[in-house]
Amino acid sequence: MAKCIMVQGTSSNAGKSVMVAALCRIYSRRGYKVAPFKSQNMSLNSYTTKENGEIAIAQVLQAEAADIEPSIHMNPILLKPKGNFTSQVIIQGKAIADMNFYQYQHDFRDKALAAIKESLAILDSQYDIIIIEGAGSPAEINMRKEDLANMEIAHMSDADVFLVADIDKGGVFASIAGTFSLLDDYDRSRLKAVIINKFSGNLDILMPGIEKIEKIIDAPVLGVLPYDHDLQLPEEDSASLFEHKFNPNKEITIGVIRFPKIANFTDIDPFEFEEDVGLKLIDINESIADEKGNTSLDAIILPGTRNTTEDMIAIEKSGLADQIRKIAKNNPQIPIVGLCGGYQILGNRIFDENNRESQNGSVDGLGLLDIETHFKHNSSEEKIVEQSEGIILDKSSEENSSNSSDIFSSITGEIITGYEIHEGTTTLFNEEPLLKIEKGIGNKKEKNKEGLFDGSKRENIFGTYFHGIFHNYNFRRALLNYIRENKGIEPKFGEDPYETKKDYSIDKLAEIVEKNLDMDFIDNLINK
Repeated sequence: MAKCIMVQGTSSNAGKSVMVAALCRIYSRRGYKVAPFKSQNMSLNSYTTKENGEIAIAQVLQAEAADIEPSIHMNPILLKPKGNFTSQVIIQGKAIADMNFYQYQHDFRDKALAAIKESLAILDSQYDIIIIEGAGSPAEINMRKEDLANMEIAHMSDADVFLVADIDKGGVFASIAGTFSLLDDYDRSRLKAVIINKFSGNLDILMPGIEKIEKIIDAPVLGVLPYDHDLQLPEEDSASLFEHKFNPNKEITIGVIRFPKIANFTDIDPFEFEEDVGLKLIDINESIADEKGNTSLDAIILPGTRNTTEDMIAIEKSGLADQIRKIAKNNPQIPIVGLCGGYQILGNRIFDENNRESQNGSVDGLGLLDIETHFKHNSSEEKIVEQSEGIILDKSSEENSSNSSDIFSSITGEIITGYEIHEGTTTLFNEEPLLKIEKGIGNKKEKNKEGLFDGSKRENIFGTYFHGIFHNYNFRRALLNYIRENKGIEPKFGEDPYETKKDYSIDKLAEIVEKNLDMDFIDNLINK
């Protein structure tokens, strides 16, 4: 039977996810079988597991820290916001329905709770330690009866709870004392200690406050974690996109369209680890080209979106769509890339007669690829969730023609991995596919050859349904080396900086936690 410990926070973005990842790495390296768990997550960044189920990306990083394969049971309930107070509800990896808060809490709560209990029991039978992540704050007293993510789960799993507080936001002692005081005795009995996170400054100045707060809450502060800005780990919360800092001194600038409904933006994370690349997040009202289509960008990425038709309408209305079209027409050397929803937007039209995406119905796309996308009525039946593999097609093969891009000529025949999470089916007409599917779904080619190909490409414009495609180093390197050569920059080879630095960051995070927390206290709780 596994021992459960739980990390809750005084607020969202206090550091719960990374704390769980650090503890997973620490105890995994000590020889324990460790699994992360988050009963209910609300996120637009998701991943497809080997069970072909959908979970939040944060639990994927935590599983990687624990050196185990991600599973649907590590995040049995995933809520994906769609707007208008409605979310797609995903239970144990499968989309069930779109629901508003009232429907979910009053008509579906019992089913959600049963799934949480079942998944927790499965992990309990397979692991020595389960490290549970809470959501938001446990002190949302208006929502305690509806809780499926914090104290309700602590009691269900018999978990000891550590409270993480973010000192960088200010008011750290008030948030700690407030959390303790707002919990009733039954819930407060679960709280064993406090961790202060994201500290910059002189610790001696903080110590008098720590001594006082320990007396006020009658619980120890296990330590203060320094704010290490050099750590590079995937972000779960889309709020991080608004905190992103563009570095204009990089040799290559890649523009990423920040759709209002942007999703799976971790697809672009690997570019952050490239020393000569700067990611510039483009607001839909921002100007990126002059009247002739000249731009300072070296490539443009249209990322995933939770609502393709609404985001297409948004960039059309703002004028950004016309700017992208002008860049494509007058600067054919600049790659324009669409990922999942962004791929659908590159096409001629998005058909949504049954208003699955929005109340706007069908809309025209950018018209940069000769493709069409159709949405059906029942998204839960139509939704594709698959781990996928494909082969980079040789432009000389019969499936390709002479107008295909040569960006990937150096890696033709190579296996590319990714995962598909999409609603809607795309059909290619006068276009060539990017990948030949070995495993997965992909899209339709002309004459309804369904499931054989993924994506499409025309010169330097291409798109794909493969999330995580740029996590394939050779694929990312081929694109960047194409840009480098066009700019007279020496191509780069060698090790993948993304995988190397990410693993280094997890190790460094674990080292910071071990060095600055009272690990004996945690050990004693685990071994009691």
